[in-house]
Amino acid sequence: MIARIWSGWAPAASADDYQRHYTSAVREHLAEVPGFRGARLLRRQVGDEVQFTSITYFDDLDAVRGFAGAGYQQAVVEPAARRALSRWDETVSHHEVAATIELPDA
Repeated sequence: MIARIWSGWAPAASADDYQRHYTSAVREHLAEVPGFRGARLLRRQVGDEVQFTSITYFDDLDAVRGFAGAGYQQAVVEPAARRALSRWDETVSHHEVAATIELPDA
């Protein structure tokens, strides 16, 4: 499995807009991608900005290409995201998932 990791920053005033975009439009798009296995959006306050880190999981790099295209190392930042964010990483990193630890539901 491959983890695709990317960060973007938003002014505090538009951070919730980005989070809504991620949990609606991005979620809908990713759900249609063969080989997509899940995502996490991390959020933290950094001064006057909110940093978001997106971690998406795919079966393999072919599935990543199905999402991002041939230039899969470039960030995919849709117009709605660009309106909410003040800056973002232009490229993403891809990591092989070496281990997963999950606890059973309590």
